[in-house]
Amino acid sequence: MLEVNNLVKTFGDFKAVDNVSFKIPDGKILGLIGQNGAGKTTLVAHLAVAAEEVLPKKVVILDGDPQGSLSAWWNSREFEYPALASSTLDELPAKIDQLKEAGFELVIIDTPPAITNAITKMVSLADLVLIPTRPSPHDLRAVGSTVNIALEENKPFIFVVTQAKANARLTTQAMAALSEHGTVSSTIIHDRVEYASSMINGETVGEVNKRSRSADEINQLLNFVLERMNVITKKRNKKVL
Repeated sequence: MLEVNNLVKTFGDFKAVDNVSFKIPDGKILGLIGQNGAGKTTLVAHLAVAAEEVLPKKVVILDGDPQGSLSAWWNSREFEYPALASSTLDELPAKIDQLKEAGFELVIIDTPPAITNAITKMVSLADLVLIPTRPSPHDLRAVGSTVNIALEENKPFIFVVTQAKANARLTTQAMAALSEHGTVSSTIIHDRVEYASSMINGETVGEVNKRSRSADEINQLLNFVLERMNVITKKRNKKVL
């Protein structure tokens, strides 16, 4: 956190700032927006757990999806991280400020699957928007409304292709199509059963097997996201319950 106390600024005889104090909280906000079934909640959980391993401060996930899938996953976990927060839409800006004040370095928001005013509000608070998209014609057509929200709120955004089949030409075509509208992560999240099975048990693929291809995908995607957010990584120890 940047904290300034009793700041005085003068220009000759003119005192522009007189005894002003303020605080600028640390913390970055990552919002995920995607169609229902694109793997949005799965990515929130996996990115948060992976971020806990590399960030010097704490990570918190905020479940903004009325379905509550992220909260259900968190409630089934055996570990105390990442933290889970909840908030009403009206209280969301104040809640995020509280989380930053509490020392959380990264807040990851899981948004509703439908385009609503709630999504617009959440995007307005984000430092970066991550848009998971399946490589299907339907999903590619639907992504336009999501992009429009990010553009209207003047927020940077990146695409990531999810649930991709190995060596499928459709995946390459989808990445090419998305690249015409914005930045696309070179990391592809493939369609593997281990993503769903780990979530059922309150875990992530990296916690089940750190050397798996899926865990490597998540780590690569996280690195790409953190670089875009100018977040400095530094591994810290975790306490296991």
